[in-house]
Amino acid sequence: MSAGARGSLLRRDRDFRLLLTGEVAGRFGGALTNLSLPLIAVGVLHAGAFEAALLVAAKWVPWLLIGLPAGAWVDRMRRRTVMLVSTAVSLVLHLTVPAAAVLGVLTTGQLLAVATATGAAEVFFQTAYTAYLPTLVAEPDRAEGNAALHGSASAAQIVGLGAGGAAAQTFGPVNSLLANTATFLLSLLSTAAIRTREPAPAARRGDHPGTAPSPRPNLRREVSEGLRLITGDVWLRTFALHGALANMALMAYQSIQVVFLVEQARLSDGAIGAVVGAAGAGGVLGAAVARRVGAAIGTARALMLFLFWVPMLALLIPLTGPGAGVACYVLGSFAVSAGIVAGNVVRATFQQRHVPTRVLGRISASGSFLNYGAIPLGALASGATASAVGVVPAMWLATAAVPLAAAVLWLSPLPRLRDLPDGSAAPATPAASPTPVGRP
Repeated sequence: MSAGARGSLLRRDRDFRLLLTGEVAGRFGGALTNLSLPLIAVGVLHAGAFEAALLVAAKWVPWLLIGLPAGAWVDRMRRRTVMLVSTAVSLVLHLTVPAAAVLGVLTTGQLLAVATATGAAEVFFQTAYTAYLPTLVAEPDRAEGNAALHGSASAAQIVGLGAGGAAAQTFGPVNSLLANTATFLLSLLSTAAIRTREPAPAARRGDHPGTAPSPRPNLRREVSEGLRLITGDVWLRTFALHGALANMALMAYQSIQVVFLVEQARLSDGAIGAVVGAAGAGGVLGAAVARRVGAAIGTARALMLFLFWVPMLALLIPLTGPGAGVACYVLGSFAVSAGIVAGNVVRATFQQRHVPTRVLGRISASGSFLNYGAIPLGALASGATASAVGVVPAMWLATAAVPLAAAVLWLSPLPRLRDLPDGSAAPATPAASPTPVGRP
């Protein structure tokens, strides 16, 4: 029976609704924080462009430090438990900012520490979440599930940015972080209420009849296996490299966007939240159309459209100015958000079908190490460029790099295909084959 005949996944699956609620609540709180922390640094602590960019980079540095071993660790643990602990840690850490402000001891150093520590929690949450979804959702429903999760997460980020700007304008950036108490608590409770239980880690490592016994867990070997699976498979390798370059470019312009909008568009805190939120609405549109466009023109062609042609509009962003000129930022960022989220829906569905579930944590962490590890490099490079030559030239360089990142896709088999492989040539698992996987 088809997914359509069975009805919407969201209506018929309680556990998926809870997962969605927890993810949306966490994304809302994270979006509010991502706007509030730079606003606190710039507006309360009088930080400059480089300090604001450094604050953004600090959140992503943990991917460079622990991104690779996190995948192996997560594959050894129950992924739902990892998600719960990560959310609880984030909740407590965010509350330390308004507490320090009340005591009069808030510093840029503390903001950097909070950003780094919550980034580490996010490494574990995101790795566990990516590997947990296939356990919760059957393969025929994963395209619908990914679209719903990506679309709802984008909507939550939009509302979070808008709410963050409005709260910062009304109550001050520091006090606006108190909203995270409710959002992270809701995420924690929703995830805890999921009834579906994944197999124990030992069962996930269990051997199938006719295969050699699985070796004892070894961190170095498991990390190496994850990297080998990424580098040995043309699709995983292509998407990981593109993700790294695209994230570097995206964060290069996003890390200076608050300073850019203050200086070029002369916007208030509340207006910045509204403008960034409106631009982020593209992610909702991208998630909504990803499956339809992929079915109509083919998933491979859809990826080229979403990840190259649509993000070309990023070049409108540096033309932003006061008044009506703000539309350049909204249109450019809207297009980038729509393209990236739509591409993520298509890629996530493919990867969950293409990669064996038992190594999905390692594959996810290895790819995320490259993807997210590039983010602080982009943020720091953009902050340094803005300090050296000005915010506007730095914005031109950063936004031009967004479509240029797709050069990796043009050099892959992707432009010659209509659709991505159907999964029949999925990469071998480490237990079955100790040699690098071949190209599909």
